[in-house]
Amino acid sequence: MRRTERLFQIIQILRSTRSPITGRELAGELEVSLSTLYRDMAELHAQRIPITGEAGVGYVLDDGYDMPPLMLTADELEAAALGAAWVASEADPSLARAARDLVSKLSLAIPKELRPVVLDGSTKPIQTRARVSESFDSALLRHAIRERYRLQLIYTDRDGSRTDRIVWPLLIAFLDRTRYLVGWCETKDDYRHFKTERVVELKVLGQKYPGRRAALLKGWEDATAKRMES
Repeated sequence: MRRTERLFQIIQILRSTRSPITGRELAGELEVSLSTLYRDMAELHAQRIPITGEAGVGYVLDDGYDMPPLMLTADELEAAALGAAWVASEADPSLARAARDLVSKLSLAIPKELRPVVLDGSTKPIQTRARVSESFDSALLRHAIRERYRLQLIYTDRDGSRTDRIVWPLLIAFLDRTRYLVGWCETKDDYRHFKTERVVELKVLGQKYPGRRAALLKGWEDATAKRMES
């Protein structure tokens, strides 16, 4: 994650809660060191972002602060609208609802002359295959990915056999209208791709997996590249 993205994410995290958040908690969520987090906070203070912090208590964003208005070109707006429309048609209900809410917020934040690009539906994805149904709440899966919680999966393989897996969830990948959970499988001691439509049961365990998600993703990318080369 680039620094500008981290700074924006820090503001978003602080905006989403009224309770103070410690530097250690912020660093853990952003997957950076405490020293990096402190440098980021110094930069936000230099930009006059009204964040207050107290040792042993945490950071708080002052009430009433809002982000500056969006400055989007027509192409940037159309790209955002198309992406949100795709998510609304492909993702689970809660994420699809969030995508529709995003389009509504964009339409309020942009200049009036650009609003028809969002509102008239001039760009939309078209799919020829039916959407795949899932037997679990995808919001729980996304929560586990963000918070690095281990999962227990009851999974049906291609032969129809059910297996019980403990998985470290890393990301959700989309291929056509099929969704995959990409993660490290403790059972197989390797990276695995699980079709979400074959997940019979998903349980979020209370323990977080060891290591950093970014490092595990890099390992998955390297392993995938090696398989493609062979």
